Amino acid sequence: MQNFTFQNPTKILFGEGQIAALATEIPADAKVMITYGGGSVKHNGTLDEVRAALGTRKVVEFGGIEPNPIYETLMRAVELAREEKVSYLLAVGGGSVIDGTKFIAAAIPFRGDPWIFVTQWGAGITTALPFATVLTLPATGSEMNSGAVVTRKATQDKLPFMSPLLFPQVSVLDPTKTYTLPPRQIANGVVDAFVHVIEQYLTYPVNSPVQDRFAEGLLLTLIEEGPKALAQPRDYAVRANIMWAATMALNGLIAVGVPMDWTTHMIGHELTVLHGLDHAQTLAVVLPATMTVCREAKRDRLLQYARRVWGLTDLPEEQAIDTAISRTRSFFESLGVATRLTGYGIAASAIPAIVTQLKRHGMVALGEHHAVTPEISEQILKLCA
Repeated sequence: MQNFTFQNPTKILFGEGQIAALATEIPADAKVMITYGGGSVKHNGTLDEVRAALGTRKVVEFGGIEPNPIYETLMRAVELAREEKVSYLLAVGGGSVIDGTKFIAAAIPFRGDPWIFVTQWGAGITTALPFATVLTLPATGSEMNSGAVVTRKATQDKLPFMSPLLFPQVSVLDPTKTYTLPPRQIANGVVDAFVHVIEQYLTYPVNSPVQDRFAEGLLLTLIEEGPKALAQPRDYAVRANIMWAATMALNGLIAVGVPMDWTTHMIGHELTVLHGLDHAQTLAVVLPATMTVCREAKRDRLLQYARRVWGLTDLPEEQAIDTAISRTRSFFESLGVATRLTGYGIAASAIPAIVTQLKRHGMVALGEHHAVTPEISEQILKLCA
């Protein structure tokens, strides 16, 4: 196991009715900006619950944060927060709203163009406003980590950044708030969480049985509970398991002491910014191809994945690996998420532009061994067609 430092300061309030607890978690004298997305939190009553919990605190609202939050929109929120002298942020929504709120939290006190710290993976962030979250879509794990991804529409850039100052102080996880989500968003959330685990697990062995077993348990939970979440949309136990699995998938716990990949995510970001695919859709397309092209580098872990997650204990090694990759693709397809570029109307002729984007963003040495060059990324994309 590799050396590591681990600290996660986010307080989790899990379960039905926990929004009310914000009344004692957010400072009484705070001026709060509530951030949210397209407005579903208004229609389903979640925003009313949040307002009630905030009581007599002064509140400013900013809605309209997009899926894959856009820099230009977020800067309007920054300007409003500065004008109103906001002292605390409260994100109400899914990972995109939370990611956008992390950007806002860092950008409000930042001197200069905040895009600078995005392009530098968070370097330059020296202070940030405190914030809390109310999660309505389990997927990204942003409610319990310090990372975010923001898109700059004008330049077609979708980039990640991180800072230890961007952990939420408090996150409310109420599974009942996911009951009204459309099937597409539930399926996307399961795929997103699944691939988050894979990126931290499917690399190479470093004698980390604790992290391995945690990761395998999360994968098995998502495989078992994902289809139930679609079939039984108001089953509290199922939604609770999905929500907690998605949070645990990217809160740093399974990442400690192990190498990580993230090739699938980096390629996927370019598919989103160039072709508008949902983030999870890009992951479902890219992951099986990445597993295939990087098969030899990941061989030991692929075999472990095949044996422990898919139960392929009786097959010869090569067949077990083939079958595990096939079952991964079939799992995504069973959730209604297509795993080929053609499933989204994207032709092979689009691949060169995607590779050019990767080069432009410096994604030229991806993977756990930093060995995934643009040429290998092109091989992966060709298998995605």
